[in-house]
Amino acid sequence: METITSGKFEYIAFFDIDRTIAGSVSGSELVRGAYKRGLMRTSDMTRAVILSAEYRLRLLKPEKIINKMTAWVKGLPEETINKLCLEVFNEIILPSFFSQVKAEMEFHRKNNAGLVILSSSITPICKFTAGHFEMDGILCSELEVKDGVLTGRSVRPLCFGKEKAVRLKEYCELNHIDPGKCWYYGDSVSDSVVLSLVGFPICINPDRQLAKLAKKNGWRTEKWE
Repeated sequence: METITSGKFEYIAFFDIDRTIAGSVSGSELVRGAYKRGLMRTSDMTRAVILSAEYRLRLLKPEKIINKMTAWVKGLPEETINKLCLEVFNEIILPSFFSQVKAEMEFHRKNNAGLVILSSSITPICKFTAGHFEMDGILCSELEVKDGVLTGRSVRPLCFGKEKAVRLKEYCELNHIDPGKCWYYGDSVSDSVVLSLVGFPICINPDRQLAKLAKKNGWRTEKWE
């Protein structure tokens, strides 16, 4: 976790990546990229497709599905996954960045805000995104590595759902910043916990459930392309 120096910024603007900064979904693109490059077995690809369907149909708790979807990386060298992430970022994720993102971040910079990624995406994808926009920190899902090889587990709970709120509160406390002054940009109802935590919740291209919740709570919604 990268840390902002206490007192440096007035507040933090936190951004999700998938379908918020970018139109693509990094996890799905990494799975497709790995299969295409022979890094994933057909059985693992089939399992990923099934888990994706279960997620869309809400057949299992999203947290359980997200955790299961990282198992395919077990046994891969860290160097291999980093290379895959760089290729997928450059080929697919970067071209899918929404045109409104840069102006939104510039608005916050002019108001002396820190810019931080808060996403379930894995570390390399978040680092590449933060680097591209010259952001100030990342809070994300970090995969466990032992002796240079991925174990298929995460270092701590994946940065999804309630865990996002945990990470945001920890980060704000560490940097002496009031969450009530902060902004969060998200797209999914799974972001509702963290959207409820900040003073300025922004729903970007919200899914159906989040759109209903945003309307009920008076949260700002935007259509980015």
